[in-house]
Amino acid sequence: MIKRRVFITGATGFAGRHLMASLPPLENIIYGTAYPQPPHPNEKNIRHLDFRSERDVFEAVKSARPEWVFHLAAVSNVRQSWERKKETMETNVMGTFFLFEAVKKFAPEARILFISSSDIYGFIPGPEGAAARPFSEDDPFQLVSPYALSKFGGELMAGFYRRCEGLDVVIARPFPHTGPGQSPDFVCSDWARQIIRIERGSQEPVIRVGNSDVLRDFTDVRDTVRAYILLLEKGKAGDVYNVCSGRATALREILEILLSSATRDVRVEQDPERLRKVDIPHLVGDNRKIRAETGWEPGIPLERTLADILDYWRVRP
Repeated sequence: MIKRRVFITGATGFAGRHLMASLPPLENIIYGTAYPQPPHPNEKNIRHLDFRSERDVFEAVKSARPEWVFHLAAVSNVRQSWERKKETMETNVMGTFFLFEAVKKFAPEARILFISSSDIYGFIPGPEGAAARPFSEDDPFQLVSPYALSKFGGELMAGFYRRCEGLDVVIARPFPHTGPGQSPDFVCSDWARQIIRIERGSQEPVIRVGNSDVLRDFTDVRDTVRAYILLLEKGKAGDVYNVCSGRATALREILEILLSSATRDVRVEQDPERLRKVDIPHLVGDNRKIRAETGWEPGIPLERTLADILDYWRVRP
């Protein structure tokens, strides 16, 4: 059996590790990149690579000569993108340019999935505000962070390389996804980790939160990476697909679910350091297109996802 050669940028990141685990090893040879931490010595074919280095990106693609490419590597934290604007633009925009150029040169027949973000939708225009309908792939953009701007630039590049250079590029526009293994830089993992620290007595019984009133559309990361694989199998070149549950959940509801599992009484306080400079009040997606064209459905309920995140932190220092 001839194995498919798969190249995953950001392979050792949150979604990247779940993606690697979802690709059957008997059918795929996985190559990938890791940054900023180097890969574990047992992680074969994974390179320590900063996407701001054109030479290193070219060498990695030349070595892998992939048939499938999942481009996950990015500065992906919205709040940090304000503090690291230059790195965000260099990594997310120029790094994507380097990747497309490398694929064009060394693997022009490869199928590429560019991972964009629902953050490019931004604020809902008009008077409806937070009560507006879910975002569809055809809705206009309201870019409200350096991260969103960088992902919009990546989408423009993906379209250009599809139309003008003939690359086989599909665009995924994931909404927030979470699950075990996520960095505490992201809200669900942050809150779960704080609860476990409180249970252990290593943090006072106060959980510090940002804006818990916003509405988000959360999907389990294991469902999200399954969508990514289906998009490379069945997605139309040049098309954009929302990856989302279609359900609006207030962050306050997520906090209540997590606190219901806590073994100690916990007080909630808002921490100004955890507030975003600009926060999107309503970020919920329409998933009809990906469901119709690939058969994908989210299958893991939010309650199980949150329980798995708590269990993840319970076994870590």
